[in-house]
Amino acid sequence: MNDKSDVVPTHLGLILDGNRRWAKEHNKLIAEGHRQGYLALKKICKSAIKHGVRYVSAYVFSTENWQRDKQEVRDLMKLFAWVFKHEVKELDKEGIRLRVVGSKLRMGHALARAVHEAEELTKDNTRGTLLLCLDYGGQQEIVEATKKIVQSGIDPEDITPELIAHHLYAPDVPPVDLIIRTSGEQRLSNFMLWNAAYSELAFNQKYWPDFDEADLRQEIDKYSSRHRRFGK
Repeated sequence: MNDKSDVVPTHLGLILDGNRRWAKEHNKLIAEGHRQGYLALKKICKSAIKHGVRYVSAYVFSTENWQRDKQEVRDLMKLFAWVFKHEVKELDKEGIRLRVVGSKLRMGHALARAVHEAEELTKDNTRGTLLLCLDYGGQQEIVEATKKIVQSGIDPEDITPELIAHHLYAPDVPPVDLIIRTSGEQRLSNFMLWNAAYSELAFNQKYWPDFDEADLRQEIDKYSSRHRRFGK
């Protein structure tokens, strides 16, 4: 991988697609597919930060995912609780900050408390940041930002892109430079719609649990060769 810091994405977005199809092909339970998906995420996050990425945003549960089978949703919530209560200790030792972005309205008191404690534990870590997009939707994020602006009484003529960005879930995090989606699907699916305005997009055929560090290196190498003009 090219180690020049100016060609490594500062903010990497990951759409973790294919966990369920991976489970089906391997004759595993869907819950195991999601568990393997998390293990892959942990590995890829560590590798990305090692190579100079500062922020990794992972789309782990969308606002639309609440409509999935109830047992799958319960299993996912258990997995998230396990991550926030136990796996976060490993991330903390690695100097990685953990943050959760999303509406958080439906996750329940116990999970919300676990999220808060995990964020508090890692808040001073500076090697890199893993943002888990949980109960997240890009349209919902913009709607909530707009509501905050309206409630503050700001005059419509004073609303700017910068003002809207300031009211997003994580206003201190820069726009996404590169978004990688696995499993061959080629769409954003409501992920980071505002911050993805000028993102480079990469689509990989592998199911997410099979996406490895060599695949990451390949995608970042491709990114380093692109000339980003931002509309100019």
